[in-house]
Amino acid sequence: MSVRDGSVVRLRRLPRRVAVLSLHTSPLEQPGTGDAGGMNVYITQTATRLARQGVAVEVFTRATSSDLPPVAELAPGVLVRHVTAGPYEVLAREELPAQLCQFTAGVLRAEARHEPGYYDLVHSHYWLSGQVGFLARDRWGVPLVHSAHTLAKVKNAALAEGDTPEPRLREIGEQQVVDEADQLIANTDVEAGQLVDLYGAPADKVHTVAPGVDLDLFRPGSQQEARQVLGIPADAIVLTFVGRIQPLKAPDVLLRAAAELLARGAVPRSRLVVPVVGGPSGTGLEAPTALQELAESLGIADVVRFMPPRRGAALRDVFVAADVVAVPSHNESFGLVALEAQACGTPVVAAAVGGLPVAVADGRSGLLVAGHRADTWASALVAALESRAKLAAGAVEHATGFSWDRTTDALVAGYADAASAFRRALFAAEVAV
Repeated sequence: MSVRDGSVVRLRRLPRRVAVLSLHTSPLEQPGTGDAGGMNVYITQTATRLARQGVAVEVFTRATSSDLPPVAELAPGVLVRHVTAGPYEVLAREELPAQLCQFTAGVLRAEARHEPGYYDLVHSHYWLSGQVGFLARDRWGVPLVHSAHTLAKVKNAALAEGDTPEPRLREIGEQQVVDEADQLIANTDVEAGQLVDLYGAPADKVHTVAPGVDLDLFRPGSQQEARQVLGIPADAIVLTFVGRIQPLKAPDVLLRAAAELLARGAVPRSRLVVPVVGGPSGTGLEAPTALQELAESLGIADVVRFMPPRRGAALRDVFVAADVVAVPSHNESFGLVALEAQACGTPVVAAAVGGLPVAVADGRSGLLVAGHRADTWASALVAALESRAKLAAGAVEHATGFSWDRTTDALVAGYADAASAFRRALFAAEVAV
């Protein structure tokens, strides 16, 4: 046994090379708009750390432009392969199942250029990639590890008003992947239970691995300096949303709560600033200006600031500048934004759904809210502002319990378990013959 990052890590044999499948979104894309979000961050961070441990990683994603190189380096030891599958353009997710055959052929061709055994393991992300993953697993004779990130049955049970339910095709596709995968990675014990209860996954095939946060990047800083960079007054009361603009993420809840705060006189209008940082995504693309129109109709367009998505130090400035970050999602498999904000010393007010009760320590690093009523959220935001100093200290302490190094170590241990189970199954099948 060995100890690293405060956790026990089993001694194990590292895979030499892992094929990571991310069909519908590339880790090279900017999180916060389109289909790019927490999954992109997850793949980037874990792939980079796997490479630092000596594991070569190749990420397969669909080429959305003819200008993209066939292969790009994400980081030393991490390659991104752009596979031609369908037109060179961004496609809606409902159009992507038609490109599965072409994408699978491209993935298999890449492996066929090498000697057999080139990849030791396949890790697929999201159900579309899982469909490709179990075909590659069968062709290459290696284990398939799958991360769902979101589940159709869970999303459909918690739809925002007016949002479009996930199609039956996706539910069937997810079930196929669950049945075929050698190991399923869940972000939280809640998600693990959903895989078992809703999809019939064997409990011993599901492993919980919490995502992490880049603690070197996201850290406390000078709120005054961050506000100066963003052009926000030093004495402002700043309530921030960061994420993709779509009904599922519910940025409208923050806007309605802000209007309620002003109606109550709980905060002076002259000081309130509500940054909304992100771009349209998912069903939000159908009405890309809906949030701006809502701000106008609520009479708060003067306090709301719409900003494009940001990354790196620019995103850190957004978190450091905020008094509170709101995460009002109707469903969230984990909630990386919540962790990143807390690591910067900013309390989070979040919906008590999905993995957010893990990402946010209620009453210690932030507050959890049941439901999405504007009056309830307004009260929670006031409570967070009143106890900000205590929550800010707890936010940093809570976030330091999560790191991408710990996540990657747990993934590697899971890879070793999957490889051992795969070899045992092969041996049992040979003996049976």
